[in-house]
Amino acid sequence: MKNHVFRPLLVVIGLVAIVLIARLFIVPKDFGVWERGYMYGWHRKGNEDEWKAVKVKFQGREYCKDCHSQQYSQISGTPHFRIQCENCHGPAIDHPSDPPKLNIDRRRDLCIRCHSYLPYPTTVRGKIKGINPDEHNPGIECVMCHNPHKASKPI
Repeated sequence: MKNHVFRPLLVVIGLVAIVLIARLFIVPKDFGVWERGYMYGWHRKGNEDEWKAVKVKFQGREYCKDCHSQQYSQISGTPHFRIQCENCHGPAIDHPSDPPKLNIDRRRDLCIRCHSYLPYPTTVRGKIKGINPDEHNPGIECVMCHNPHKASKPI
């Protein structure tokens, strides 16, 4: 082979060899899912018990509906039913005991994420009722005038 082909080829082979050797020292021995018939997974076998001990912060809508059936029935059937309760009310990791009441995030930015006007008439996002946040009651929380649990149905 000519030198202009042989030298870059040696460099590439050298880099691959360095990566493979470094991998031997960097990747833990228990990385992967060995018993399932394939070699790699996205976790270490040695820390599965650590992950099982982690408390789930977000419980989901089903966790809320038994105690808060009135709010659940108000929001079901509205466009906001797609949004999980904890997006506004915070994670229910230890609720109802600690904290006894969740802090409601009333920031205007939560509503503006979806309700800021975007001129995309052919998309689902364009069908959401939008406002100009600079003109529509600037500086006031949306929940002062609007009840998110009783959002109107889409046209």
